[in-house]
Amino acid sequence: MYESSSVAALAETLRSELDRYPVGGKLPSSRALVERYRVSPVTVSRALARLASEGLVVTRPGAGVFRAAPRTAGHAPGDTSWQEVALSAEGAGEVIPRAVDASGVLNSLAAPPPGAIELNGGYLHPSLQPERAMAAALARAGRRPGAWGRPPLEGLPELRAWFAREIGGPAGALTAADVLVTAGGQSALTTALRALAPPGAPVLVESPTYPGLLSIARASGCRPVPVPMDAEGVRPELLAAAFEATGARVFVCQPLFQNPTGAVLAPARRSEILRIARAAGAFVVEDDYARSLAHEDCGLLPATLAAEDADGVVVHVRSLTKATSASLRVGALAARGPVLERLRAIQVVDSFFVPRPLQEAALELVGAPAWPRHLRAVATALRHRRDVLAGALRRELPELELSHLPTGGYQLWVRVAAGDDDAAFAAAALRAGVAVAPGRPYFCAEPPGAYVRLSFAGVSGTAELHEAVQRLREGLADAAGGRAGVRGDAQGGALGHAPGHALGRDA
Repeated sequence: MYESSSVAALAETLRSELDRYPVGGKLPSSRALVERYRVSPVTVSRALARLASEGLVVTRPGAGVFRAAPRTAGHAPGDTSWQEVALSAEGAGEVIPRAVDASGVLNSLAAPPPGAIELNGGYLHPSLQPERAMAAALARAGRRPGAWGRPPLEGLPELRAWFAREIGGPAGALTAADVLVTAGGQSALTTALRALAPPGAPVLVESPTYPGLLSIARASGCRPVPVPMDAEGVRPELLAAAFEATGARVFVCQPLFQNPTGAVLAPARRSEILRIARAAGAFVVEDDYARSLAHEDCGLLPATLAAEDADGVVVHVRSLTKATSASLRVGALAARGPVLERLRAIQVVDSFFVPRPLQEAALELVGAPAWPRHLRAVATALRHRRDVLAGALRRELPELELSHLPTGGYQLWVRVAAGDDDAAFAAAALRAGVAVAPGRPYFCAEPPGAYVRLSFAGVSGTAELHEAVQRLREGLADAAGGRAGVRGDAQGGALGHAPGHALGRDA
């Protein structure tokens, strides 16, 4: 019997037997199910994943699988159709669109269905987070004198000084006076675009780029304009042409481990980008989101663009969130000149200030001996996960094109097989129990091909990466109806053997 048929048969059997267990009751262990039904551990795992995706069972790591509470019918909905008129009735001459498309952001933020493997996220799995260090830092911060008082509007001086050292480098290119503490990187980007680009203005962006940036720009009434990249980052000649054609005064880029491609801006292009922007009378917003996510084989990191800019061209964005936890929303904006006052004014109007206990906790965390140890551990883990996922893709799904292996960040940017569609790929993957991010939202114009982004930071370990690729292979084969290159006798045999072997490896 083919593995997919075994999974379906076992899932149907377990589904029919759920009434034997009370709500919250524990199902037999995976080992017991293997022995009772004489199937492989992989078949049991996938069958339980199907039931979890249907909301019939709940999986609790380390505890087991339990019958879920039945869904109850909700109250009868009211009539909200009037809102369509209210939300779309724009006044004469209104520039800023009131409808905001957050789909690109939700692809990464939304939790996948129960049982699905998360390759669409943008944050570290709890096993990679410095949970003990964060808990200790928060406890110490809460006991500091004045920790619950109102902080300075620009942020705690000590935290601003730490960010200045991190961003400005050993040469001391920045001081605390050049830094504002923000509520994470997304908030910093929002403040920067609101400060630098009026509604209706063009904003130059890398293509592809982070969907959250495109959402910010459009929600602010701005028009994102793509500037193509290659393996060495944004192409300077096309950036110059875009400035000339649009009259834009802002270019947003990620020079280090760009999201989603993982590219690093080539040394020869760094000064050229600053020169082009300066000649255009424009700002460069440097989103340095992944500097703390460098892999252990990346070598010496380049300085920030802000550290090499003496003329106030660069507005720098930095965040602690990616290297810690989605809930530690502490970041920074760094800039020189009059623009800093505008940034400060917009942040104060929007949010007043970042809560002091959170700033105190961040300061405790980055000043603790555990902080550099945590960064080293993350660098090792991310490199290992990158290699495992890339190797599994090349072995099991060679029709996917992985042209660049990043040395930092948490994602692989993969071109799907010729003639395929990224949305269809993502849908097939989710049916197979793997959540991936389709590539279309990363482009603000027509994409040059179909891509998907696969994250390796949000899984529990390498065993899940092996399992995810096996599920992808099975799901794509089912979607393609057994297309050559995805199925075959040799590969069909692997479906029943390789996953069980992979799950036996250390996570």
